[in-house]
Amino acid sequence: MRMGAAGWQAEAGDVEALVAARHGDSFAVLGLHETPAGWAIRALVPGAEAVEAIDADGRVIAGLALRDGAGFFEGLAAGLKARQHYRLRARRGGDTWEFEDPFAFGPILGPLDDYLMVEGTHKRLYEKLGAHPVAHEGVAGVHFAVWAPHARRVSVVGDFNAWDGRRHPMRKRIDSGLWELFAPGLAEGMVYKYEIVGPDGVLCPLKADPFGAQGELRPSTASVVAASGPFAWTDDGYLQSRASADARRAPMSIYEVHLPSWRRGEDNRFLTYDELADTLVPYAAEMGFTHLELLPVSEHPLDDSWGYQPIGLFAPTSRHGEPAGFARFVDRAHAAGLSVILDWVPAHFPTDVHGLARFDGTALYEHPDPRRGFHPDWNTAIYDFGKREVVNMLTANALYWLDRFHVDGLRVDAVASMLYLDYSRKPGEWLPNEQGGNENREAVAFLQHVNSHAYAAAPGVVTIAEESTAWPGVSQPVHAGGLGFGFKWNMGWMHDTLEYMAKEPVHRRWHHDKLTFGLLYAFSENFVLPLSHDEVVHGKGSILGKMPGDDWQKFANVRAYYAFMWGHPGKKLLFMGQEFGQRREWAFAQSLDWHLLGEGPFHAGLQALVRDLNRAYRDIAALHERDCEADGFRWIVVDDAEQSVVAWLRLGGAGARPVAVVCNFTPVPRPGYRVGLPEAGRWREVLNTDAALYGGSGMGNLGAVVATAEPSHDYPASAVLVLPPLSTIYLEFDPA
Repeated sequence: MRMGAAGWQAEAGDVEALVAARHGDSFAVLGLHETPAGWAIRALVPGAEAVEAIDADGRVIAGLALRDGAGFFEGLAAGLKARQHYRLRARRGGDTWEFEDPFAFGPILGPLDDYLMVEGTHKRLYEKLGAHPVAHEGVAGVHFAVWAPHARRVSVVGDFNAWDGRRHPMRKRIDSGLWELFAPGLAEGMVYKYEIVGPDGVLCPLKADPFGAQGELRPSTASVVAASGPFAWTDDGYLQSRASADARRAPMSIYEVHLPSWRRGEDNRFLTYDELADTLVPYAAEMGFTHLELLPVSEHPLDDSWGYQPIGLFAPTSRHGEPAGFARFVDRAHAAGLSVILDWVPAHFPTDVHGLARFDGTALYEHPDPRRGFHPDWNTAIYDFGKREVVNMLTANALYWLDRFHVDGLRVDAVASMLYLDYSRKPGEWLPNEQGGNENREAVAFLQHVNSHAYAAAPGVVTIAEESTAWPGVSQPVHAGGLGFGFKWNMGWMHDTLEYMAKEPVHRRWHHDKLTFGLLYAFSENFVLPLSHDEVVHGKGSILGKMPGDDWQKFANVRAYYAFMWGHPGKKLLFMGQEFGQRREWAFAQSLDWHLLGEGPFHAGLQALVRDLNRAYRDIAALHERDCEADGFRWIVVDDAEQSVVAWLRLGGAGARPVAVVCNFTPVPRPGYRVGLPEAGRWREVLNTDAALYGGSGMGNLGAVVATAEPSHDYPASAVLVLPPLSTIYLEFDPA
């Protein structure tokens, strides 16, 4: 820095730039600096009439003269022989206040942080960037750090400095483009944003912290300094058990939940995380589900987006409370035996002005070419998956939820939109890859990178892809050329079977392949069978509403369909409300219609069936051990289109009893229906969707059938069954 005429004063241009909030390196001017004339102290204290520097005992080190009426003060500390800590005392009229000078403190980040950031390998970047309450050089405060390599200036602003960008400008780390500041005296709960001047000198809209651990409740959009203390987890045993499990061979019955609309409190308020832990967790556990899958909980400004337009990627939404409350929710879920999966959304990049879009005045996080950086379906940006720092940030975000909140899995939304460069684009609207193809090789590498790091960092977690095309190897390991996900949603099965169930039973014979086609590819991936939120919105109605017939037939159809699904190879997912027959389409702004459980037998009966399906699925090894293996399934009846009957065997590992699943998708009872079986002897009817308990007619097989050594359907034995109308039954071999 050049000196003024006195040899120790700041150069006039620097003073002018500081008071105009356009200086790019405030630390080079403000604070304590050694000059030829001695140690000079400079401070910018808008509103003060007089300022002096004092030591720890309150003795004056230097009186600072007002050089600019905007609040620039400077003075020589004549008796100072070496660098030492000081405070500032300011006066205006009769008011006096003391405070720590942010420019008296050195940096916290180091060269290794710069190196790892540039290299894109800083796995725990969330420990360095964002806002962290710390003690630095013996003083309590908050350390802020943000990546904005093209910015001319970055300042932290908030109520604590009257949103004045001159008061807390940050120090730029040239090697990495990181900006940092230790702000003494600040603490958790402070509201803040970043004020950024872009490379063209234009002031950007105020930005929320990309790594902020807490955000304000919408419609406010600022970040909040979150509490930094370690959480007292009680789930060590659960995590150890998780690490030793093989998710492919374990039961996985997922209850998909949108937290703001599962239940509401009085006056339609959001429940807190603790209230959800008290209600949702025991309900899901009592219903027999193994997993809770939460629609995105990352902070988002728009309720209508259901969380799929996240702004605060590192902040659990404040709709339900503070981050520690979400940690308590996960801990309570683990105590109840429930795993927690989060929807994770790297395919969506909302362009709200306070978010990541043109963060430092440039296309920093998004791809700069709109043919790759703009999504026509959602009017959003697309991350630049070829930029190391962006991949590092997103990977760190995935690891953050696994590390800080002990979540057990990530379901990645809209994977197909990431994989294909021409997704929803017309010819001429997209750029091919270097080989001329439509595969987004950078996105492929990103997904492989995230999956590899997630499985390495948190043993026993699962990642699940919502991928709607025939992209090969979605759930194959990265080392085998796959994308590295643990599971993939089976969208084809869902569309085919729902289309079949929507047909009047008299027409189903002509669409029998909709039930059976899925088995041609059922083991090409590790599949989850999803009846998700996407099937009960945008005019699609509810699952119950899709079914034909009168009320009795609608519920009978749903019961038969759910048991068909739970008996089919693949893990299970059911969106909230469908377990008791929500009649109306899902509405994100209000509670589910829980009152229906008190209106007649059908809703409570369907709920009881789902509870029993989950328990059968968990307790009977044949129904889950080989969900992802072809030798766990054998057809019995595949071609009875005329009567709309299908039957198959589910087989488990050594010692597991086989289970026969038999479905009748017409309202016509079928007594005397013979099915082939692998063993003669007693086969216990472990589930019948037509049972009176579930709201059915009560027709069945009196608890069991006896198979004789009469071959049928290429099996050595067979039994004659009563197939109730619109029903599915499970028969488990019972040699005792």
